[in-house]
Amino acid sequence: MKVREKWASKLGVILAVAGSAVGLGNFLRFPGLAAQNGGGTFMIPYFVAFVLLGIPLMWVEWSIGRFGGSHGHSTLPAMYQRMLNKKWGKYLGVFGLFLPFVVLCYYIYIESWTLAYSWFSISGKLSTLESDSCGAFFGDYVSCGNIMNAGVFFFIITLVVNYLVLRKGVSGGIEKVCKIALPALFIMALIIMIRVLTLPGISKGMGFMWNPDFSQLKNVKIWLAATGQIFFTLSLGFGVIQTYASYLKKDDDIALSGLTSASLNGFAEVILGASIAIPAAVIFFGTAAAQGIAESGTFSIAFVTMPMIFNNMGAGGPFYGFLWFFLLFIAGITSSISLAQPLIAFLEDEFSFSREKAVSTIFGLVIMMAIPIILYLNNGYVDELDFWAGNFLIVLSATIEIILFSWIFGIEKGWKEITRGSSIKIPVIFKFVLKYITPVYLIVLLITWIFQYAISQLKMTGIAAENISITIGARIVMSLIIFIMLFLISKSCTDFDTGGKK
Repeated sequence: MKVREKWASKLGVILAVAGSAVGLGNFLRFPGLAAQNGGGTFMIPYFVAFVLLGIPLMWVEWSIGRFGGSHGHSTLPAMYQRMLNKKWGKYLGVFGLFLPFVVLCYYIYIESWTLAYSWFSISGKLSTLESDSCGAFFGDYVSCGNIMNAGVFFFIITLVVNYLVLRKGVSGGIEKVCKIALPALFIMALIIMIRVLTLPGISKGMGFMWNPDFSQLKNVKIWLAATGQIFFTLSLGFGVIQTYASYLKKDDDIALSGLTSASLNGFAEVILGASIAIPAAVIFFGTAAAQGIAESGTFSIAFVTMPMIFNNMGAGGPFYGFLWFFLLFIAGITSSISLAQPLIAFLEDEFSFSREKAVSTIFGLVIMMAIPIILYLNNGYVDELDFWAGNFLIVLSATIEIILFSWIFGIEKGWKEITRGSSIKIPVIFKFVLKYITPVYLIVLLITWIFQYAISQLKMTGIAAENISITIGARIVMSLIIFIMLFLISKSCTDFDTGGKK
C-alpha cells in the first residue's frame, strides 16, 4: 500500500495554505476594488464577509480535508462520498477538480507575465519607455498574432518552475518552496511599501485609499465586490485547502492553523497590497487619474500604471520595479502549485499514478489548454473562463459545501471535527454562524449573482459580435472538461463500504 504524503511541519502547512491564498489578487485586485468602492467604506463589508464567510468556510475546508485525509482521500469527490455515506456524493465534488484546473490554465500564463516584467525591469527595458507608451508595450506583449511570440518563452520557464516544484511532492516541493517564498515575498513587499510611504504627498495617497464614504454602504454592488474578494483571496470554494489539509495528521490543529493562514493573507492584502499601487498612483498622477486607474482593471494597474510609477521614482526605479514584479511572480508560484495539487492528488489516489506521471499528465493538459488561451486572450476567451471558473462557480461550490457540512454531515459532527485537536477555543457562536448565517449569506449571494451577472453572461450581453464564437468555444471546452471529470469520478472513487473500486 502506498504511504500517504504528510507535511513535515506545522509551519509548513500554514505557509503553504497562506501561499495558496496570497497571490496576484492581494496586490492588484484588492486595492483596485477598494478604490472603486468607497475606499475605507469597502473595508466594512470586507470584514463582515471575512468573519461570517471567510473564517467559517476556512475552518470547514480545513476540517473536510483533514477528515478526508484520515480516510486516505485527498480530493473532494472521495471526501464528499465519505462524508455523506452515499456513492452519489462523489459527483458533488467535481468542482474541486474542475475549478482549480481551469483557473490554473490561465493563471499560470498571467503569472509568466510577471516573470517577463521582472526581467524587463532589471534589464532597464521598462525604464526606457515613455509614460504614454507603457500601455502600448504591454498590449504588444500580450497580443499574440501567433503562438511563437516572445511571451511564450517566459511562459515555458514558468511552466518548468511549477513542474519542478510539484514533482518534488508535498513536503519536498510545495512545503520547502513556501517556507522560502512567503518570507521573501513579505520582505520585498515591505521594502516597496516603505519606499511608497516615504514619497512626498503620501498622506493624500493614503487618504484616497482609506477615507470612507459611508453613503455607499447601501450599494449592494459594494457588498458583492467585497464578498467576492474574500472568496478569491482566501482560495475558498476551489478544493485546494481541502487537498492541502488532507496531508495533516488526524488530530493536528486546524482552528489556529486556519486562522493564522487567513491572517497572513489579510496582512498581505490589507496592509501591504493597499499601501503600494493606488496610493503611489495618487501621488504621481493625481486623484482623478487614480480613480480611472482603479477602474481600469488588474492588468492595467500591474503592467501599465506601476511601470509608469517606477519610471517616475528616479534612479532606483528599475530596482523597485524588479522587486514589484518578482514578488508578484513568487505570489503567483505559491498559488499555481496549489491549484495543480488537487488533480495531481486525484490521479495519484484514484488511478495509482506515480507522482512524476501525475504531474506530467497535468502539465501536458495545461499546455494543450494554453494554446487557445494565448491565441484568443484579447477575444474574451480568458474572460469567459474566469467568470465561470474563477468567480461564479466557486460561490456555487462553497454553497454546496456549507450545506453538506452543516446540514447533511451534521453541525454536531462538523463542530467536533473542527475543534478536535484545537490549540484555541473557538467561540461557540460560530456553530450558529456555520449552520445558519453562512449558508443564508451564500444562498443570497448566489441568487444575487445569478440575476445581476450570470444571466447576462449566459446571454453574452455586451460581447462583441466577432468574439461570440470564441466565447462559445470557451464554454464548449469547459463543458467537455466537466464531462470528462465526471466520467473519471464515476470510474475511480473508492467505495467506502467494501474498500474496492466503484
